Amino acid sequence: MNVSDPDWENNAKDSDGEEGSICIVDMAAPIYYCILFAVGLPVNILTAIALSRLAARTHKSSYWYLLALTASDILTQVFVVFAGFIIQAAVLGREVPSTFTHAANVLQFTANHASIWVTVLLTVDRYVALCHPLQYRAVSYPERTRKIIAVTFAVSLATGIPFYWWLDVWHDVYPPTTMNKVLKWLHCFIIYFIPCSVFLVTNSVIICKLKHSGRPNRRLSKTTAILLAITTVFIVLWAPRTFVIIYHLYMTSVNQDWRVHLALDVANMVAMLNTSLNFFLYCFVSKTFRRTVREVLLSYRLQCTQLPRKNSFLDPSLKSLGLLGRTSV
Repeated sequence: MNVSDPDWENNAKDSDGEEGSICIVDMAAPIYYCILFAVGLPVNILTAIALSRLAARTHKSSYWYLLALTASDILTQVFVVFAGFIIQAAVLGREVPSTFTHAANVLQFTANHASIWVTVLLTVDRYVALCHPLQYRAVSYPERTRKIIAVTFAVSLATGIPFYWWLDVWHDVYPPTTMNKVLKWLHCFIIYFIPCSVFLVTNSVIICKLKHSGRPNRRLSKTTAILLAITTVFIVLWAPRTFVIIYHLYMTSVNQDWRVHLALDVANMVAMLNTSLNFFLYCFVSKTFRRTVREVLLSYRLQCTQLPRKNSFLDPSLKSLGLLGRTSV
């Protein structure tokens, strides 16, 4: 992933040599990412707890995919938002060893790939469930789903390893090298073009299937509605970052045009918003999820209220001493 260079203003001149405008987003970005992390991590943890309960109760594969998606969003929050944008960029100012930076790239891209390709698995799962229900019962069950998810995370790690040599757009040379071009195009295809193609095709088939069925409202399950919401939000939020990277690759460097720098900063902020929205989408669409979240919150609230009561009782040894004192009077 890309983190902003705090000293970019020193080089922010356009092709005519005129001084570029100071990027206000550079000053607002650390605050934005801190708020995003402070909100996104707790709601994702709450989502994971609620989905784990639903998966244990219902034994549905779709809940396992949603749980895996939430886990990958948590990894993205930790490795990309916190370690990349907050610690590495805002706090340390990128004054870190290059080996650490490259290793962090692998973890960041792995988390992103896992999040996106688990969503692809969920899309395929819903497609098979609606269009081939008989086959779905035979091929989709929790044990196989967990194995598929484990393989997906392993493949995400494998596809993240080449990005050890990723040169972020804030410090790469211009024009870019062949390696840089290959990695950026690979990134765009893995993280956007291929998944979006799958989303558009499968979602179109699902919608057509529901329209041609006699009772679309009854056939449209909550998981399918959640799927359509997740994929739509992803396509919208990740589009700016993808196309700004391609524009930067062939048109100009962020250090030569402050507008490209501004566009990429905003695009990164919009893309990372995707890691915190799923909880609210689930709550909006699914009554079952809202009820489970309420149960989780109430259970933890009861635990918190019971602890002070337990501590309020005197220690048994003190009680015995008190009793002895009263009997001696």
